[in-house]
Amino acid sequence: MVIEKLPEFDHHQSATFIHDSKSGLRGFIAVHRGSTERPSFGATRFWKYPSEMAALRDALGLARTMSYKLAMAGLPYGGAKAVLMMPAHLNGRRSMLLKAYAERVNYLSGRFVTGTDVGLNQDDLAVMRRASKYMVGMKGNVTQSTAFGILHGIKASLKEVFGSDDIAGRTFAIQGVGKIGGALVRLLYKESKRIVIADTNRSQVSAIIRVFPRVQAVRAADIYREKVDVFSPCAVSRSITRKKAGEVAARIVVGGANSQLEDRKAGDILHRRGILYAPDYVVNAGGLISVVDEYEHHDFDAKRVLRRVLRIRKNLENIFAAARRTRRPTHMVADEFAEKYFNGNT
Repeated sequence: MVIEKLPEFDHHQSATFIHDSKSGLRGFIAVHRGSTERPSFGATRFWKYPSEMAALRDALGLARTMSYKLAMAGLPYGGAKAVLMMPAHLNGRRSMLLKAYAERVNYLSGRFVTGTDVGLNQDDLAVMRRASKYMVGMKGNVTQSTAFGILHGIKASLKEVFGSDDIAGRTFAIQGVGKIGGALVRLLYKESKRIVIADTNRSQVSAIIRVFPRVQAVRAADIYREKVDVFSPCAVSRSITRKKAGEVAARIVVGGANSQLEDRKAGDILHRRGILYAPDYVVNAGGLISVVDEYEHHDFDAKRVLRRVLRIRKNLENIFAAARRTRRPTHMVADEFAEKYFNGNT
């Protein structure tokens, strides 16, 4: 295997395989950009990968996305990511595996700072924090900060398309109602005209509808074709394939999932169809902003975090203006903004 030939490789600084036979730990820590003066940031994902190659490629791609996200959030750190391969049978070894992982993080001597992503929760973070001081996200509310950033991303997008950022009377389709998607439902429910949701986890759908009875549920495959103002992907990566980009019936795509586009051509399709795409790594940076603030200040100040999260809207407004002026897709404009920053400064 030649890592440099993988499509996700972008002159990454390192890709480390981590392993512990006793606990069943297997995974990768990928560092895209960084420096000797500052650490690289990226959360840890715990997922059922079909192969080590799939896990490695996900780590490389997500680490690269983290560099873009940090750059657009105005945070002077490099991007990184860890992915852990969930064993077929944990057999009560979850804490053992996470402890072994945290110890591997220590081997990097502070060059990599991490928290929780898909598959991990606050209890898991507490386990890892006892074994490593390079864990963040214990003090603030990462989910709330992420959802708040997405809300302001939605408002900026509504303003761009409809001339008003008012949520009242608008319709939404939310793909995935876990931590982020569920929080977004809570923020939108009171003012919105209609919310449609889809999730492969039926218990999460049922839980949302019990609390928010006006919410409607549809099959996961049908959520793209809902005729709404805003389609919000908040589930798995690469959910907007080239085919699905041709099916989206919303005027706007803005959500919390990482790496929503299958590739740049999927973004091109949205652009050609006149659908405004708010680049995911700009929109969903609220949680990252929160944990970096915790790392820098060793405490949590909600007002301080809020001020930094509000930068998301200004960033989107600048991207939309440049895209409108040059008639280019928003994902291309955002990438160029970010690349100028992290390739020249990290």
